[in-house]
Amino acid sequence: MPVFVRTGLRRTSLRLPVIRNLIERILSAAGESNAALSVEFIGDRRMRRLNAQYRGRNMTTDVLAFAMREAPGPRSTLLGDVVISVPRAAKQAAEQRHPVKHELAVLLIHGILHLLGYDHERSTLEARRMRRKECALLLAVMPIPAMSKPRAAKSLRQCAAAIAKH
Repeated sequence: MPVFVRTGLRRTSLRLPVIRNLIERILSAAGESNAALSVEFIGDRRMRRLNAQYRGRNMTTDVLAFAMREAPGPRSTLLGDVVISVPRAAKQAAEQRHPVKHELAVLLIHGILHLLGYDHERSTLEARRMRRKECALLLAVMPIPAMSKPRAAKSLRQCAAAIAKH
């Protein structure tokens, strides 16, 4: 499974080999261990430009996904591209009071699910379906006992409860 990870940031504390391993575990848990994708970590200014260009929204966002499997025909192993705003991820992690590592996992899962055809904006039912899958994948790659921060463990427990409820 070729996973390409890069950063468009000049200074970053991201550990790309660790992130690549996390992506591979997410893909495996999603049943897509042979899939290929690229992930790029960028700043808010570039994210705002991409969001304006491709979604018509002139503001930054946390994650964008560009799927390659949308066309009918033979199913490709190339899923597409995920782009994540590192400053936005850090801000959201601070707001939720959990580690940036946890927020990056959430955003990677969210972006990968979009590449796999999930779309929370399509309907309420699809949003619930996507949320359950996000929770299942998050629990698969970040088990509760391994979490060092109580707030992150709490969000994982809430995910587990949401999965059990549906």
